[in-house]
Amino acid sequence: MPAPFTPGAQLTGKAAPHALALFRIVIGLLFACHGASSLFGVLGGAMGNGSTVPTGSWPGWYAAVIQLAGGILVMFGLGTRAAAFLSSGSMAYAYFSSHQGTALWPIQNGGELSVMFCWAFLLIVFIGPGTWSLDGLFFGDRQREPEQTAADSRQPTAA
Repeated sequence: MPAPFTPGAQLTGKAAPHALALFRIVIGLLFACHGASSLFGVLGGAMGNGSTVPTGSWPGWYAAVIQLAGGILVMFGLGTRAAAFLSSGSMAYAYFSSHQGTALWPIQNGGELSVMFCWAFLLIVFIGPGTWSLDGLFFGDRQREPEQTAADSRQPTAA
């Protein structure tokens, strides 16, 4: 049974890969900025006071390194799934170690940013790098899901 026609479906269907790429780029950029501010004191610095986190301090410095490196990798779409998985896990750790103990809900304990980044990166793990990614440039169809590649190969070609 064919899907019912909806006026915006064709436009949104064609735009979806580009919207997902923009989502990945923006999330990666914001995460990288968060790490850069903690490591280098730019953009307001760590905790907004212009300072940096002490080198090697646990967990702040290591979290900042993951934020900077993971954000850059996700933003450019290079090693996307692994970088997003590590970034998501670091935000889950941040939430449960720093926020959850003070109140139940993220809005109450100040953990909204950790929760949003955690779930955004987990989504990127599942949707992959998408279009406009270095993974796609370097690896092409090898990054696509096997069943999607198999389905595409069964499509008739125009002669």
